[in-house]
Amino acid sequence: MVWGGFVLSFYAAKGGVGCSVTAAATAVLASREGPVLLVDLLGDQPALFGLDAASPGLADWFGADAPLPDALSRLEVPVDDRLSLLPLGRDPGHTTWLGSGNPEQYQTLARLLRLEGREIVVDVGTAADPARSILGASNAAILVSRLCYLATRAARPLLPPDDVVVIDEPGRALRPSDLAAVFGTAIDTVLPWDPAVARAVDAGLFAARLPRSLHRLRDLL
Repeated sequence: MVWGGFVLSFYAAKGGVGCSVTAAATAVLASREGPVLLVDLLGDQPALFGLDAASPGLADWFGADAPLPDALSRLEVPVDDRLSLLPLGRDPGHTTWLGSGNPEQYQTLARLLRLEGREIVVDVGTAADPARSILGASNAAILVSRLCYLATRAARPLLPPDDVVVIDEPGRALRPSDLAAVFGTAIDTVLPWDPAVARAVDAGLFAARLPRSLHRLRDLL
């Protein structure tokens, strides 16, 4: 990968499939090679890293009458020396905000991200319109899904993914090959369901002690 200006976006058809954790883990792994900006369009990333969820962020930037490009850098929150987080911020309508945003503002954000000198990882979440413009401007848009019929069915009308990350839960009837057939792409990244991930998040050690089961996300970089 040529470092800098590369935008890797993660999205999902429904909540609870592991999109935010996958995006966060990818950002942590990428930051071991160089500076990374993790962009949070869903609102869950501060909790994953034990940061203040009430700090200003993208919701405030989008809410301005004339959002200034250079204001984005002032909203960043450091996670460590190489990883910074651009949080969603104090979003008053958390569940509906993404669907009611201004498409032109998302397009502006997409252009600014492409001009960044760092690796960019975006947690798009459930890909509500108009946030899909971020996916369209990304170098790679990656769908995250469990082996769940409902999640797979909901994902079919979405933007075709460049890649798919599958969370392989025990006891599911579907297999990764089934999702590959649905989305028409090979699935190379299969993550086993791992209780160590939840323990690392609960203990506030997600970045410091990233579970080994998530290390295979390095193949996406």
